[in-house]
Amino acid sequence: MPIPIVNSIASWFLKKRFHQIDLFLKYPNEVQNELLFSLLKFSKDTEYGKKYDFASIKTYKEFSERLPIINYETLQPLIERSRQGEQNIFWPRPIKWFAKSSGTTNAKSKFIPVSNESLEDCHYAASKDLLCMYLNNNEDAQLFTGKSLRLGGSKELYKENGTVFGDLSAILIDNMPFWAEFSSTPSSKVSLMSEWETKMTAIVEETINENVTSLAGVPSWMLVLLNNVLDKTGKDSLFDVWPNLEVYFHGGVSFNPYIEQYRAMLPSKKFKYYEIYNASEGFFAIQDQNYTGDLLLMLDYGIFYEFIPMDSYGTSEQEVIPLSDVKLNTNYALLITTNAGLWRYRIGDTIRFVSLKPHRIKVSGRTKHHINAFGEELIIENAEDALKKVCKRTNSEIVDYTAAPIFMKGKEKGAHEWIIEFKTPPENMSYFEELFDNALKALNSDYEAKRYNNMTLNKPVIHSARTNLFYDWLKEKNKLGGQHKVPRLSNDRVFINELLNIIYCK
Repeated sequence: MPIPIVNSIASWFLKKRFHQIDLFLKYPNEVQNELLFSLLKFSKDTEYGKKYDFASIKTYKEFSERLPIINYETLQPLIERSRQGEQNIFWPRPIKWFAKSSGTTNAKSKFIPVSNESLEDCHYAASKDLLCMYLNNNEDAQLFTGKSLRLGGSKELYKENGTVFGDLSAILIDNMPFWAEFSSTPSSKVSLMSEWETKMTAIVEETINENVTSLAGVPSWMLVLLNNVLDKTGKDSLFDVWPNLEVYFHGGVSFNPYIEQYRAMLPSKKFKYYEIYNASEGFFAIQDQNYTGDLLLMLDYGIFYEFIPMDSYGTSEQEVIPLSDVKLNTNYALLITTNAGLWRYRIGDTIRFVSLKPHRIKVSGRTKHHINAFGEELIIENAEDALKKVCKRTNSEIVDYTAAPIFMKGKEKGAHEWIIEFKTPPENMSYFEELFDNALKALNSDYEAKRYNNMTLNKPVIHSARTNLFYDWLKEKNKLGGQHKVPRLSNDRVFINELLNIIYCK
């Protein structure tokens, strides 16, 4: 069948999904409530369901009072039993897949259960919806006349006691429906190569002569790949390599630090950027409009949402609310109950609502990735907004960064210490530091108060990192590619001391 016909059929089929989306747009609380009780009924005879007597839960209030809020450490013993082949522990159907999520530390990996229901009704449903949103907003789109260049993790799938674990992207590619494989590049064999740098070379070789119409992957790693493509071809613009390229679907890390570099290699106002919000635990939100960073919270993927206002997070007064009670522009820690057996699970992300009709969000950071050593509560969103503004003012570009507190010692005041790797450094670093400090004050009143007359905090200390510092640091830890990320903000000095040691001692 000619690809243009496939494009027309796919567009028609995907757009039919909109009547279902329209249902949760009009009745969000009813859809979420129905979903919660469907999950409870389905799981009432599991070990977890019997322990908390799911069968007798009739209201959200009973659910929230009876089931504890959990994190991975709480659930780990049950997950380990499930990985040994036990079934019906926290989900009634067999759990075969476990997504191994990795941080940048050497801490023990997490193994997140991935049920068939979460694969089909969440992850793959979201992939189709993403295309649905894009095609609905861009009727002249020609995605299926070419292929999507996908950049995922490595093959490293391991079998144990009848279960399989590995990178989420490897699990998704391994179970990918034929239509997705048909329209993707590189091949699964290359996509799942385990050695990252060898894989990058192979992807470039396999894709530069393809008709690539879209890109999909984490911005930091995709940027490395695209720079390799330009180096290999000797071109200045990606449109000279792939003239029909029209959209980049991205997620995993904030796009703000990278957007100017993408615009430089994709110099067209017509080119689209579509953001997604997903994790090993599920697929949560999709950009549903052109030219905006707001994400539509998807309410019918088998995930029930709850929210903890960050001003009470971790305190004795901690409040937990359902979707019906959320407010605009308040930072919330996200709790999820899922169709893979995660019950009131703390995912570790923070979000805020920018719209309530419909429910659109922005991801504002991580519950652990912030600096609050002095009561300043600096979150990733503050840092990225400030850096974006200052880079624009100083005509500079950033590759990566990290920050941590300098703790008070004796009569010495505290401060924030930053390591920033620039692609294009500012001409005057002192001026950059001054602008950055002022931008943070304008964005965060708590930071401004602590900086007032240097009462608690001195001005930021910024180190300009050498080229490839963060890449080499991740490589040293065997953490290249996939879900591996540079930690943006830390409340301790573990990461920054390692990096400073590389800068000044090696």
